[in-house]
Amino acid sequence: MKKVTPMENGKSSSNDGEASPSELIDARIDELSDWRGETLARIRMLVKQADPEVVEEWKWRGVPVWSHAGIICTGETYKAVVKMTFAKGASLEDPSGLFNSSLEGNTRRAIDFHEGEKIDEEALKALIRAAVALNTSVQAARSRKKTKSA
Repeated sequence: MKKVTPMENGKSSSNDGEASPSELIDARIDELSDWRGETLARIRMLVKQADPEVVEEWKWRGVPVWSHAGIICTGETYKAVVKMTFAKGASLEDPSGLFNSSLEGNTRRAIDFHEGEKIDEEALKALIRAAVALNTSVQAARSRKKTKSA
């Protein structure tokens, strides 16, 4: 198997020899090899635990994306922070107050994780499940609308 670097633009395909999104995310985690890689790996694990049907994607030249009936969240890494951005975060209840970044917009919300911070895993999984529920309810509403207009 060829060495995969996160800078490659991977698409899911079994025939073209390109790395899958999951392989590219693995490579990004390995490449970071510090607290950011550990945090991104932990976030990834929690997303998969919260939604076993999640689809991993690799978008925008190097951003891990987790989707289910639309984008749930992304996992971006910077020097001082790992940012988990929820695509429809402004529409989600956040009873544990996890959102601490991108609070000014009308759509997205994010959680910035810093070195040494403990992740409230149960609260994060609840937020992920809420995002999935929102995506699937929006998709179901669109399906019903198309059925009525057909």
